[in-house]
Amino acid sequence: MLTAPQFSPAALQSVRARIVRATESADRAPGSVRLLAVSKQQPAALVRAAVAAGQTEFGENYVQEGIDKVAALAGTPGLNWHFIGQLQGNKTREVAECFDWVHTLDRERIASRLSAQRPPHAARLQVLLQVRLADEPGKGGVSPAEAPALAAAVSAMPRLRLRGLMCIPPPATGLEAQRRPFRQLRELMQSLNATGHALDTLSMGMSDDLEAAVLEGATIVRVGTAIFGRRPG
Repeated sequence: MLTAPQFSPAALQSVRARIVRATESADRAPGSVRLLAVSKQQPAALVRAAVAAGQTEFGENYVQEGIDKVAALAGTPGLNWHFIGQLQGNKTREVAECFDWVHTLDRERIASRLSAQRPPHAARLQVLLQVRLADEPGKGGVSPAEAPALAAAVSAMPRLRLRGLMCIPPPATGLEAQRRPFRQLRELMQSLNATGHALDTLSMGMSDDLEAAVLEGATIVRVGTAIFGRRPG
């Protein structure tokens, strides 16, 4: 018999403690790193339990699943929903209408659709460019060389606010190897800011490498397994 998934407030507290220790090690300001709980393939009941434990930001990879959870927790104050999966053109309207952030923007066409479909009464959609730092066939993201042109295009779109960059580097062993791609992303953001952008967000680091990401300037770490355990199925 399969065991029903459970949420442990202690697991959430453990991840928060890791972030605090990493922030201190990096000599960064307390509270400068936000925890995004990756709740994909977890039932809404577990998300509700995490909310009760004080978590307010959640990341979803699949559009319909995310929309269902947004609806299930409608009326809960203070929640922010981040779309962190690959986004297809036929799903942009739902994301533009239901989410607060998109982390995986990598095409001007998708950005244009999101801007046009963002409801006029809603705040501007907060977006990040996903950057592909290694040659990984099938993985989304723009190359570092392509990022300046896309950043310029997105910045001109009226219903979007370009906040920064996101990456999902290949798994690496050892702190220095983990830090290397995160350093590259930070340096790319600094380069973009030197050309007139005002980016302030680096979404990087997950359960296994969040310390390396924080040392290199992450402002959002995306953690699922260390909070919710292995996903069902």
